[in-house]
Amino acid sequence: MDASPRPLRVILSSILAFVVAACSGAATDPTVSPSPSPAPSATPAVSPATGPTASPAPAFPVTIVDDEGTSVDIPGEPRRIVSLTPATTEILFAIGAGDRVVATTDFDDYPPEAVELPDVASFTSVDVEQIVGLEADLVIAGGNNFNDPEAIARLRSLGVPVVVTYAADVEGVLRDIELVGSSVGRRDQARDLVASMRAGFDQVARATRDRERPRVFYELDATSEIYTAADDSFIEEMIDLAGGDPITTGSTTSFSISLERLIDADPELILLGDAAYGVTPDQVAQRSGWAVMTAVHDGRIEPVDDVVITRPGPRLVEGLRQLAGAIHPDVDLPSPVPVP
Repeated sequence: MDASPRPLRVILSSILAFVVAACSGAATDPTVSPSPSPAPSATPAVSPATGPTASPAPAFPVTIVDDEGTSVDIPGEPRRIVSLTPATTEILFAIGAGDRVVATTDFDDYPPEAVELPDVASFTSVDVEQIVGLEADLVIAGGNNFNDPEAIARLRSLGVPVVVTYAADVEGVLRDIELVGSSVGRRDQARDLVASMRAGFDQVARATRDRERPRVFYELDATSEIYTAADDSFIEEMIDLAGGDPITTGSTTSFSISLERLIDADPELILLGDAAYGVTPDQVAQRSGWAVMTAVHDGRIEPVDDVVITRPGPRLVEGLRQLAGAIHPDVDLPSPVPVP
């Protein structure tokens, strides 16, 4: 993704599809059900050295229940995977299935190997014909209208298995990593990644637990209206986990906050999630009406990397560590927990 200014829908689209927990309720726990196997022989397998041995259950075929509650039959281990969200792309590469990804979107930017893959989706459309032409045997899409539901339905009607993910909160991100792992035959690697991430979250929580919690305003965009964390949103949870007191919109469904409400909340720290789009602390300090805020008066306006903070994928711990460092500059964080 380039750093040139983009419309608000581009800045927010990767967030709004995942962060509003209250819009559609909690994400469904992923369920993996092995498809029925042939009945076992009446005579058990016997090894002279170890005695009776149960045959291991095959990993495929499986039926995956995705985050929308849809049962998706996956007949064999996917070899040609299409990822329709940047977060899913990162997950697939992190669990060792990146070499099977044959296409992504035109806004995938990590890891570098994914950038060169064919683009089959944009922020506004999904190219069903191209996906079918690539002989995809699994598509992983984003829910809550991140990807066009009609395109998902069409792919399924053409016999392409589509697993839809939607992480409304941090716990949902971890569940989705395991869901993706089960979908592509990398369950153990996904579980190892989740264990590492949980340990990383715990590190940050311990490091910030007993500190004062400054009032934090996370700016998503302010080119026309002011956009920040909604109540019970993914961003609110991340700021809370990092040791801050998040300023929210007062609504679970709207990311827009009035200047009056923001002034009343009086942030002690402003974090610029829109820094990648050219917004600077000096520009914020010069805005009409903003000088009365404590954060502006004290010069506590910090650019942050919105991608790692809000993208629901493997680098979320990196984003949390960055948030904790911005909120508590003197925090002593241990070295990151490696993935086993």
